[in-house]
Amino acid sequence: MSAMPAAAAAPPVRFAVLGCADIAWRNILPAMSTVDDVRVVALASRDGAKAARFAGRFGGDPVEGYARAVDRPDVDAVYVALPTALHHTWTRRALDAGKHVLVEKPLTASLTDTEDLVGLARERGLVLMDGFQFLHHAQHAAVRTMVDQGRIGQLREFTAVFGIPPRADDDIRYRPDLGGGALLDVGVYPVRVAQLFLGPDLEVVGSLLRRDARRGVDISGAALLASPQGIPAHHSFSFAASYRSGYALWGSEGSLIVDRAFTPPATFRPAIRLQSQGTTEEIFLDPDNQSANLVRAFVRALRQGIDMESYGESLIRHAAVVDQIRDQARWTTIDGES
Repeated sequence: MSAMPAAAAAPPVRFAVLGCADIAWRNILPAMSTVDDVRVVALASRDGAKAARFAGRFGGDPVEGYARAVDRPDVDAVYVALPTALHHTWTRRALDAGKHVLVEKPLTASLTDTEDLVGLARERGLVLMDGFQFLHHAQHAAVRTMVDQGRIGQLREFTAVFGIPPRADDDIRYRPDLGGGALLDVGVYPVRVAQLFLGPDLEVVGSLLRRDARRGVDISGAALLASPQGIPAHHSFSFAASYRSGYALWGSEGSLIVDRAFTPPATFRPAIRLQSQGTTEEIFLDPDNQSANLVRAFVRALRQGIDMESYGESLIRHAAVVDQIRDQARWTTIDGES
């Protein structure tokens, strides 16, 4: 894509936010307020009162309805914080309007929709980025460095887990019509972090999804993936368990374990555990704000350009694996868990 015109002091990137979601309130909008290169000009919701509440805290104009925000001439980029089932429609709408788009994870609910959006972004020369904040936390680069240094020898196996306790019955995660379910909400994280360390070309060997009969969505699951070199990746995810958010790399000479991988607060001091020869070493890192880092990365892509061929391919390959987990799954239906 073409970068935005360079200038001695470039004006801030002007955002419209679609959807007054909890993740926008807790993470992305506070992060945007700390980044000098960003200005929120519109906060859109179907509920005008909710838009006004968000605008009262974060600035920008409250807008009732998404189209009015997307079509504003003073908007450079759109942050889509809507339920997953609406991502494709409104991301496409924003790209058609000539806006760059940052989309909450997952980018869409299917491989077909992801391919459509990536193709449109490439055609229009626009930035399209998904909202996996954890990819922008420094702890994962530190793990990669230790792996590359041979601290655990040859990598033999990868495991990842992401689970959260049950939510209130009216939580949108339990709405099948809005793209709810554990796979699309928490199950996408283990897939993405496995691709970070094992490469994008993972194959689904087998998968299991457990459907809640009353709610009509999957509330937990597991998958076994494999790299082209035959390295297995074991994934578990759940809406019905205690909180867990981590991964481990098991090598020929040791293991690396990250216990707070996906949602560390900005003030959290990460610790990477290195286990080798019967000993355990904790390597403490400085706190890092992954939300602000994501926003900065998006702005940098607008200013300096991004290779949407390679980045878009990473989005497509992630969506392909998620589709395969769902399509190949053995389904088990339960009466409900709480």
